[in-house]
Amino acid sequence: MPVRSAGLLIYRLFGRRLEFLLVHPGGPFWAKKDEGAWSIPKGLIEAGENELSAAIREAQEELGVDIQGAFAPLGEYRQPGGKLVVVWSMEANAALDVETVHSSEFQIEWPPRSGRIQSFPEVDRAAWFAPAEAEIKILKGQAAMLADLAKQLGRDR
Repeated sequence: MPVRSAGLLIYRLFGRRLEFLLVHPGGPFWAKKDEGAWSIPKGLIEAGENELSAAIREAQEELGVDIQGAFAPLGEYRQPGGKLVVVWSMEANAALDVETVHSSEFQIEWPPRSGRIQSFPEVDRAAWFAPAEAEIKILKGQAAMLADLAKQLGRDR
């Protein structure tokens, strides 16, 4: 059985303009990567955890804000590595400020084989992107999520 993750594709509307919230992974591997490196807030589903609860928890951990709102199922997406991501869409509330993102941290040995353990944020930044730019920024395996949300909202973009 494939590994399952859950995530939220958070969006906002300004009149006819649609924007997606994407997060940039923290840590040294991703530090100099931009195009094709951004993601929706997501993470692994813990044993016995409800998938939507996992998506909300992961978004809260990665963004450092309370996530509340109406959640609509968007779909399941198989990633290039085989992982399956279950996604819900959610319209952002006014309190969601990307400038105040404060992610939880993880620890790794860095530099490799140095014996030094360092802490890095799971997410080093978040930003709002118009659809055309989001398609360039998002990980290849997540691009279909953007198109599916536009369809769900009855928009061509």
